[in-house]
Amino acid sequence: LALPQRTHSSQPEWLTDFLSGTLINNVVVNPRTGQLYVGAVNNLYQLTPDLEVLSSTETGPKRDNRQCTPPITEACEEAMDTDNHNKLLLVHEVKDILVVCGSVFRGICSLRNLSSVAQLLYFSDTKGEKSYVASAEESVSVVGVMSYYTKDRDNFTVFLVGKGYGSHDSTKLISTRILQDYGDWVVFDSIIEASAVQANPFVLRYLHDFRFTFKDGGFVYFLFSRTLGLQDNKNFTFISRMCENDPWYYSYTELQLNCSAANKYNKVQAAYVAAPGEALAQNLSRSYQYGVVSASDKVLFVTFTSDEGPSTSAMCMYPLRSINNRLAEIIGACYSNKGYINEVAAVYSPYSSKSEKLCSAFVSVVLHQNDVLNKYKCGAEHLTTPLASKAEFALTAEPSLVRKGHMTAVAVAVEQGHAVAFLGTTTGEVLKVHLSDHPEVYGRVPGDVTGGKVNKNLLFDSSFQNLYITTEKMITKVPVQACQLKTDCHSCISMKDPYCGWCVLEGKCTRKQECGRSTEENTWLWSPKQQCVEIQAFNPPNLSCRKTQQVDISIPTLPRLGLSDQLECVFGSFVSGAVFYCISLFCLLLYPCICVCVCSDYVSVPVKVLVNSAVEVTSGEYHFYNCAATVRKNQNTPCIACVTSEWGCQWNAKDHSCSDSEDAVSGDHIVKPQQPDSCPQFESPEPLLIPVGYKIPITFQGRNLDIYRGHRFAIGTELMKHTEEEVTQEQGSRFKFTGYEVSIKEGTHLRTSLYRDNERKIDSTLTVVLYNCFLGREDCSLCKHADTKYQCVWCEASHMCVYQGLCPSPQPAQCPNPEIVNIIPRFGPLNGRIAVTIKGSNMGIKKEDVKKITVAGVDCVHQEDRYSVSTSDLPFEPTNSGPVEMELEGGRRGTSQVIFTYRDPKVVAVNPVKGPAAGGTVITISGEDLDTATKEDVTVTVGGVPCEVLSFGTEITCKTGRYRGQKVPSDPLVVTVKYGKNTTKDVPTPYQYSENPKISEYKPKDSFICGGRRIVVTGSGFDLIQRATMKVLPSPDEFSQETALVEFVQDAHSKNDTVLQFYSPSVNSSLDTQSLRTILQLDNVMEELKDFNYHPDPSFNELAKNVITETSIIIVTGRGFLKAMTAQEAQAFVGDASCHVNILQDDKLILEAPSSQPRARSKRQRRDTTNDPLDLVVKFGHGEWIVGSVYYARKVDIPLAIIIPAVIIPMLLFIAVSVYCYRRKSRQAEREYEKVRHQLENLEESVRDRCKKEFTDLMIEMEDHTSDLSEARIPFLDYKNYTDRNFFLPSKDSVNDAMFTGKIQIPEARRTIVAQFIHTLESRPDFNARSRGYFASLLTVALHGKLEYYTDIMRTLLLELMDEHVQSKNPKLMLRRSETVVERMLCNWMSICLYQFLRDTAGEPLYKLYKALKHQVEKGPVDAKMKKAKYTLNDTGLLGDDVEYSVLTLQVLVHGEGPDVTPVKVLNCDTITQVKEKIIDQVYRNLPYSQRPKVESVALEWRPGSTGQILSDLDLTSLKEGRWKRLNTLAHYNVRDNATLVLSRVLHTQSFHQQQDSHEEKNALLEEDNTFHLVRPTDEIDEVKSKRGSMKDKAMTKAITEIYLTRLLSVKGTLQQFVDDFFRSVLGLSSVVPPAVKYFFDFLDEQALRHDNVDEETLHIWKTNSLPLRFWVNILRNPHFIFDVHVTEVVDASLHVISQTFMDACTKTEHKLSRESPSNKLLYAKEISTYKKMVDDYYKGIRQMVSVSDQDMNTHLAEVSRQHTDKLNTEVALHQLYQYASKYYDVIIQSLDEDPAAQNKQLTLRLQQIAAALENKVTDL
Repeated sequence: LALPQRTHSSQPEWLTDFLSGTLINNVVVNPRTGQLYVGAVNNLYQLTPDLEVLSSTETGPKRDNRQCTPPITEACEEAMDTDNHNKLLLVHEVKDILVVCGSVFRGICSLRNLSSVAQLLYFSDTKGEKSYVASAEESVSVVGVMSYYTKDRDNFTVFLVGKGYGSHDSTKLISTRILQDYGDWVVFDSIIEASAVQANPFVLRYLHDFRFTFKDGGFVYFLFSRTLGLQDNKNFTFISRMCENDPWYYSYTELQLNCSAANKYNKVQAAYVAAPGEALAQNLSRSYQYGVVSASDKVLFVTFTSDEGPSTSAMCMYPLRSINNRLAEIIGACYSNKGYINEVAAVYSPYSSKSEKLCSAFVSVVLHQNDVLNKYKCGAEHLTTPLASKAEFALTAEPSLVRKGHMTAVAVAVEQGHAVAFLGTTTGEVLKVHLSDHPEVYGRVPGDVTGGKVNKNLLFDSSFQNLYITTEKMITKVPVQACQLKTDCHSCISMKDPYCGWCVLEGKCTRKQECGRSTEENTWLWSPKQQCVEIQAFNPPNLSCRKTQQVDISIPTLPRLGLSDQLECVFGSFVSGAVFYCISLFCLLLYPCICVCVCSDYVSVPVKVLVNSAVEVTSGEYHFYNCAATVRKNQNTPCIACVTSEWGCQWNAKDHSCSDSEDAVSGDHIVKPQQPDSCPQFESPEPLLIPVGYKIPITFQGRNLDIYRGHRFAIGTELMKHTEEEVTQEQGSRFKFTGYEVSIKEGTHLRTSLYRDNERKIDSTLTVVLYNCFLGREDCSLCKHADTKYQCVWCEASHMCVYQGLCPSPQPAQCPNPEIVNIIPRFGPLNGRIAVTIKGSNMGIKKEDVKKITVAGVDCVHQEDRYSVSTSDLPFEPTNSGPVEMELEGGRRGTSQVIFTYRDPKVVAVNPVKGPAAGGTVITISGEDLDTATKEDVTVTVGGVPCEVLSFGTEITCKTGRYRGQKVPSDPLVVTVKYGKNTTKDVPTPYQYSENPKISEYKPKDSFICGGRRIVVTGSGFDLIQRATMKVLPSPDEFSQETALVEFVQDAHSKNDTVLQFYSPSVNSSLDTQSLRTILQLDNVMEELKDFNYHPDPSFNELAKNVITETSIIIVTGRGFLKAMTAQEAQAFVGDASCHVNILQDDKLILEAPSSQPRARSKRQRRDTTNDPLDLVVKFGHGEWIVGSVYYARKVDIPLAIIIPAVIIPMLLFIAVSVYCYRRKSRQAEREYEKVRHQLENLEESVRDRCKKEFTDLMIEMEDHTSDLSEARIPFLDYKNYTDRNFFLPSKDSVNDAMFTGKIQIPEARRTIVAQFIHTLESRPDFNARSRGYFASLLTVALHGKLEYYTDIMRTLLLELMDEHVQSKNPKLMLRRSETVVERMLCNWMSICLYQFLRDTAGEPLYKLYKALKHQVEKGPVDAKMKKAKYTLNDTGLLGDDVEYSVLTLQVLVHGEGPDVTPVKVLNCDTITQVKEKIIDQVYRNLPYSQRPKVESVALEWRPGSTGQILSDLDLTSLKEGRWKRLNTLAHYNVRDNATLVLSRVLHTQSFHQQQDSHEEKNALLEEDNTFHLVRPTDEIDEVKSKRGSMKDKAMTKAITEIYLTRLLSVKGTLQQFVDDFFRSVLGLSSVVPPAVKYFFDFLDEQALRHDNVDEETLHIWKTNSLPLRFWVNILRNPHFIFDVHVTEVVDASLHVISQTFMDACTKTEHKLSRESPSNKLLYAKEISTYKKMVDDYYKGIRQMVSVSDQDMNTHLAEVSRQHTDKLNTEVALHQLYQYASKYYDVIIQSLDEDPAAQNKQLTLRLQQIAAALENKVTDL
């Protein structure tokens, strides 16, 4: 047991938590003290509100077994230490007690001190069934609520309990339990004997899952899910209500709750009741769904999951007023309207078998409906109860919130009138949801804080300030809000947290009640409103650096200030007092701001508004401008830049300065703001184009220059650097300068600046363009093509394009001949029509210049629109290759040096030749000369579907498109390669589109986000896939700000046609694992793996133990291991050595340490260190965690040579080595034992779980067979058939036996007398055991009319037999076998006397056992040839191979019996005969076996399409394996689930053609008779091979076979209840013991007293041999002796094991079991002792019963004779007896003559008379 602890290591400071050592089941809070009570497995804790442990106690494990009735004593041999799961915790404050119920001792509760849970106030396990409150099963949920009960004016404290039904529980689903002794009641007794709300004790019906209970307004409510009945397994959610003061449950009514209109979310998980608050109440009222809801009303908040989509869940809300109104309608309809609403049945009774007419309208005659409801508000005894609403009248709500994943808990609080829901999930997260108009998740408590699935007990503390979140082993206390963590308004409101708001005057994020004056407007700004105090405007909007002025700040949302509040404005570092008026704040700037920024004409100063010099109310930015700095923006136009700035500056042309606008300053030299046209400036230069390298004079215009009259100007540019040119003034305002030779190589725009004489720049907008003729005009053609305005010419001297002024030589009239440099492509198809690009120079200026082009002598058409050429398709005699020739305007010609070649490409093959219909397959086309033309000229199609060309060269690759045809797989399709427009080549190899790959299964279905887990995907068609990838995509999440789509991709690392293997991709840990989608992309096929889940990486705790010894195991603790890992996959390393992972649990990892110290893992650590710590590394997939450091314990070596003399050293060394070896072996054995023990525990647990599941399934499946069993339904044989089968054991020879046929040829009138001649016959050597048995049975039938006489004969013969055995000293051997006539007579006598007992008592459990066994056997594969089954009790009949199979439901239509179909469950591995048997069993289940059609007489036809197909075990389609032929199965014919099959009787008259076909087919099938079904028998060849195999292989085979023996345990556990029931019915004294048994046992007791040497053990053997072994074992082995059924060989083999157990139970000898004992003996070894005791008690009980006198026995026998004798063939029996008399006539006559008694009665004479009458024998007469 891990001690509970509180830990703060990795948590934020504001979190506290409590850690339990075991799973937490329940948590409750004491509302008065705030203390928590935690019920965990085997522990109970009492915690303070801060989760400190006040008190604790251990509640388990306890010695218990569900089969045993408490108190558990030594008599319960099966008792073992059993975990005690807490099932219920209830706080009763008034009496200071805590009600605690656990799962041990059948769910008995205890009372503990509420102030100290360690103190036990009451517990008793001796009160019997009345004190069993909770459930003994871990999976059954229990809820409870405290209440009261009034009786005789006394008030009693009680609690109501709702619980599901477990197999060992009380059947009461809801009960009221008292907390004190009163009258006949004991503590925890149920105050009513028979609850109206209880389950059927024999069947798992309804399957209640209680989730919540509460009280309100005098009612108690239970919330649960259940099924509607037996057939439908779908869950529905119900809320039930009854009056608190109604102990008889008369008012109990259930109402179905639907979440969504279609009830998609159908199964309740958790619930909470709370007031909705003002806002939510208004929303609910506005929806018109619930009527008017007020803020103080109660609302039920419920989380649901869906059976349809298991990956999502939802929350719905139901006002209690709506629930109560709907319940009133339902109850009112029953009381006053016969259960109808609007003429539709609205009510049914869920827990009774009442007819549909439940509700009577007798009350409505007297009272109105409302009066009835008021008068009988809590029901009445005479009114119908319990009631439930029909589905049509369910209360429906639409989901308020739908989430991926399961919501397992809910709690709701109201803050300032707004409802907030906290929703726990399976991943450990708690979502915070604001229940507004559109409920929104605004935050979460992450799963790594809490860990594991959130328990449904999600609780608030008493102040509603904190939330207690319970997960699997932890409780965490988390504040409902964390407002204080946000320090500014914007981060506060961005949370959208309804708890939080910005407290303006205090400057902090708080709850409303924590903010002073929060009731005043704008003082507290609520977070979800998304609004802070903002500055709306400044007046003036900006200010000069040099001015002092008042600034008005407009703040409409500023809260009202108190008289003592002081406001301040802070501009940068300057603080100013402020006055607030209306909505504006007035701030006075006393000191001008000094602008220091040189890069801008303004500076932004932060502005803050403070309250009381400390709290910042709001903030903004204010601009201070500097006009002097505006000219820096454009130094070429300083005046224009000044006056056009946004600050309203003015320009002083004299001072050449920019300053603030002043009205006082004026004159011609002042340019006012926004008047740029008034600035002195130069403009309009000519010419605008200036060639590079040539000096051209430039003229320009001046404006507003009057103030500069008489001044000299100079011009300069950026290119002229420091050079300035003198400017001359022409007429008016025109100016000119001589120009400047620019020596740059590229054209650019050039700005010029003009200076006044004192170097001050005057505004200049003079901009000219520089250009260079050479750029882009490298040849003559391009040069001549240049625009004429540039005056560019081709200069022959320099071979360049230059400005005409720079070329001294004259310009040539024509350009040189064209020069061709390159041709693309250099190869083309013979038919031409492809695009060819010709590159070179001097190839014309415009398209019309090109007159003619030839390619290898073939004319070419110039594609003018593409500026390229293409070859023509004119007919020609192709020359293989040649140059390209071109003729231009003016007769100029050019010829290429590059050769163009015509050739014919040949396509040879395509690979692969198949691909999926979705496309995406990259195919490679191979051949010769494929790289003809270019990639752009080539197109590829597959059967007309375009194929995207990926690469082009000696091979062509392309990606196939999606196939559009209907037929899949497609016909072979032609792959076509098209070159240009005229050349088409078909690949001789066709391509075929096949079916897309199909994914049938993948596992495992979970991965950690670190990835690297091996995922195996199975399916078909994977061989066709070229690239398979596993992708993980995040879905959009409300918390993620990123919108970019991130993909995590992993390619498959191995692949074949049916299996793909991936390593799961690693995922970013910041992503929400719930929002991840996993997709498999198989080429173009995309398949979403909907059930694949990512989980957060596991966390590890510090190692508790760091020292490793040689026998050590290492225990690593942590959390979340099992979510996506198994022990086989996990890896661990100590240093560089691997550790074997023995056991992996969710919170524990047990490793086997290396026996010797390994080396360190990293080279850095590998020093010469013997005892340095080694890293312990755990690896899950790609994730590696260093858990801690471990080191090996140092061994102390004692120097033996010093201590021990040298003489003894060898001896001591020998001893030391021996001891060392022994210890090493023992440690190894200890380690192995530990390992095996863990494995056995796991195996036992898995077998137990499997048995439980199988038993549950079997009980549900057998419901149809056993729910209505009666004598009429059980196919008992009639008395004649019963006696025939028991007396004359049926065999092949018995078909013609006269006793069966009843046919005999004797005269009617002749009656015979049979003499006693048994001894004579037995003395004859040829009168064998078979004859004796047959003779005894004939005698029984013959004397059936006088059974008392028959009994007397039997007694006489038995006395003689007894004397014979006692005298021969072998009394124990008497009745051991049936070697004498009398032993067989006894057997027949028992059969006669117990027939009625079989029909009344023992028959039903025997029939149930037979049916259960048959059903269990047929549920798995059964080999039709080897008669072996997967599910059996007999190890020799166990099917050793794991056969893959699936269950199919067939819809069977019986030919000629109407259109109704019968669903029949079969296996796809069943042979057709087995299928027929199962169909006949189901279709004709109401008929006994003898009246059903036989398998051979019916045919089975499957009609998958328009044609039918007859199914048979063998036909021409049967598969052959070597010389063996496999029997046909449903899988062979590919019959699918829900297929319709037709069963028809076979007609014996067939047409000629049918006979002919079947004859040929039969001959073909009979060529070889070696057939098999599931497992092929070993061939001679195989046997030879196996003989050569090693012994190891054979041992391995044996081991593998024995692995399957756990199936025997599974089947045994499943059938245990039925075996026990049968044994109890036979050996129990509760039912009536047949008088014959008492009579015969008394007879044996008397005879035992008569003989001295007959001890008690011998008497036990006599009784056992006479009844259990002689009769019951026979019936148990042969159920067809009493029932009209057919027992198959496989069922018979299992019945044999049960009968052997019955025989073993009846023997006195102890069975010593060993490992060599047969499995059949070992199987029931545990139960044998119980059965032996049952036999002893049975014998003792019979001895103590009242004796049955001879007279009573004779009366009973006479009645049996009277009832049944006329049904038997007594005359036939007499005649058969006479055959024996005739055969041994002489010997009999002789023996009669020698017998004195016979002489007295003249028996010899009588026999002679009979012989004479019958056969005309010659006699002495």
